[in-house]
Amino acid sequence: HKRGSFTGAMADKKGLFEAADNGTFFLDEIGEMSPALQVKVLRVLQEGTFTPVGDTQVKRVDVRVVAATNRNLEDMVRSGQFRQDLFYRVNVIHIVLPALREREGDVELLANVFLEKFSTQRSSPLAFSSKAMSLLNGYSWPGNVRELENEIERCVVLAGSEETIGADMLSERIKQDQIALGPSGQKIESLPDAVKRLEIKMIKEALNEFKGNKTKAALALCVSRRNLLRLVQKYELEPNKKRVPEGTLFRN
Repeated sequence: HKRGSFTGAMADKKGLFEAADNGTFFLDEIGEMSPALQVKVLRVLQEGTFTPVGDTQVKRVDVRVVAATNRNLEDMVRSGQFRQDLFYRVNVIHIVLPALREREGDVELLANVFLEKFSTQRSSPLAFSSKAMSLLNGYSWPGNVRELENEIERCVVLAGSEETIGADMLSERIKQDQIALGPSGQKIESLPDAVKRLEIKMIKEALNEFKGNKTKAALALCVSRRNLLRLVQKYELEPNKKRVPEGTLFRN
């Protein structure tokens, strides 16, 4: 804003886009933007210009924008909650960040990193018991990495002078979630995951059989062509035409 543009504006002040000129601007949770803010951001992304509050001079900036969201922007576009033109403007290069539960092996790796981080003030090393680690690996982690980090910090506090984090120190939600584990300790595949895996397998086989002809593949699968197209897009089964799932980073 410009000095004197409103009560309390005692001096000129740069906005964030101007401060980020020739640098990088990170927009977190872009899916939560109000319609009014979407219009303003679109102008900056499209034209690289803006007008400070109380000023009549248009300013130009050169900013690289990285945007993140955990929402499905395509669904929001269809429902009118997110501008289509802004969606296509930010959807230039996208990086999919799978949920923690989908990254096998990452839970143990990250848990040990956080354990080291929160144990720096301890005089003796701290480790997980095999049972505790099994429970951590078997949990679905709906809160992803942040939830895991908070859980490990909590365990370090509860451990006190102990040298091992036992299963009893874990939160109740983690211990109760283990109903999804079989007698062998292996996680049982959920019904939605099994359905997804089967749908992907059958669609791939049908498309291969009919050399990508979706009309014939839909007939063979006994589904409408429209429904098949939706599933192909949903599971990203068509090269160079990937949908933008949740947990996506856009870079402009």
